[in-house]
Amino acid sequence: MNRWIDRACKVVEAVIALFLAVMVVLVFGNVVLRYGFNSGITVSEEVSRWLFIWVTFLGAIVALKEHGHLGVDMVVQKLPPIGKKFCAVAGHLIMIYITWLLFQGSLAQTRINWDVTAPVTGASMAIVYSVGIVFAVLAGGILLLDLVRILTGQIADKDLVMIQESEESVQLQQILGTNAADASHGGRKP
Repeated sequence: MNRWIDRACKVVEAVIALFLAVMVVLVFGNVVLRYGFNSGITVSEEVSRWLFIWVTFLGAIVALKEHGHLGVDMVVQKLPPIGKKFCAVAGHLIMIYITWLLFQGSLAQTRINWDVTAPVTGASMAIVYSVGIVFAVLAGGILLLDLVRILTGQIADKDLVMIQESEESVQLQQILGTNAADASHGGRKP
């Protein structure tokens, strides 16, 4: 199952890179055409906005899989392992419920906007809302798998806090962890 999720996240990362490249080409090309040739790409703004929405939601899926979202863990870090486990289970149940609500809302909006066309491209506005469905399905799967791992004891007690206090503290821990490992092996890497 882990391999499938890793492969799916690699595909999502490739789609994000593709969407970002298309956004850059559209926006930069539009600027050059507008200022250099008094012309432009008419669909540039609309398509770039849609791609930005998709990149945001797809990026959140990858961050969820890698436990890369920021949060406050001061209290949970001080709890005993059973308290950390309880908080992790409660947090995952709440996130699964919110993901379900997002799925229902996105599905309703996709259905409502199926026949509504965008002003410039003429494409269905359901494209914008369908990303919520994609996010909810993939994020829900990741959250359910993490919940099963927590409940079956497959996640170590030290890994029950699945958020990062800040990017700087994570980088500092990585540096200190690397230096501590180097020192324990006499200055050489294992």
